[in-house]
Amino acid sequence: MKISKDHAVLFDYEVRNSRSELLDSSTQGGQPMAYVHGYASIIPGLEKALQGKASGDQLDVIVPPVEAYGLRDEQRMGKVDRSIFPEGAEIKPGMRFRATSQHGADNVVVVAVDGDTVTVDANHPLAGETLTFNVTVRDVRPATPEEIAHGHVHHAHSHGEDDGCCGGNSGGCGCH
Repeated sequence: MKISKDHAVLFDYEVRNSRSELLDSSTQGGQPMAYVHGYASIIPGLEKALQGKASGDQLDVIVPPVEAYGLRDEQRMGKVDRSIFPEGAEIKPGMRFRATSQHGADNVVVVAVDGDTVTVDANHPLAGETLTFNVTVRDVRPATPEEIAHGHVHHAHSHGEDDGCCGGNSGGCGCH
């Protein structure tokens, strides 16, 4: 069976950045990735590369930033007043926060703290990165109507494994 829209896909992967640093892996203690194809559940460049593949296929995929997490946008960097953070909180570079702006909610990283001025970055941490995936497709099957409606795989049925998405139904998505 070949990967196409409305198919549940399970695959092992390793992903590296442009400096060949390993960012994530299902083969080194991680879980295989499970998704419903055709619903932008994974980055566009990887989903395009998986189209038409079958169980057992192995591929190396180079995904440029525009088909991954986008280009870095310097307009997503900004300076905010220290007073918007909880009183008494120690704010240090590298800390992550959820912030709301006129553009909606964003995850931001503190880049610098200078007195009462805090510089934050709302770019995705992998924005601007070219990513290299080494992928092995483990399973392809038609997605259930429920999986299509919810937009993700509930179980990796043919292997009897939990896909990790719903935390084994322990407080995850609440789909079960």
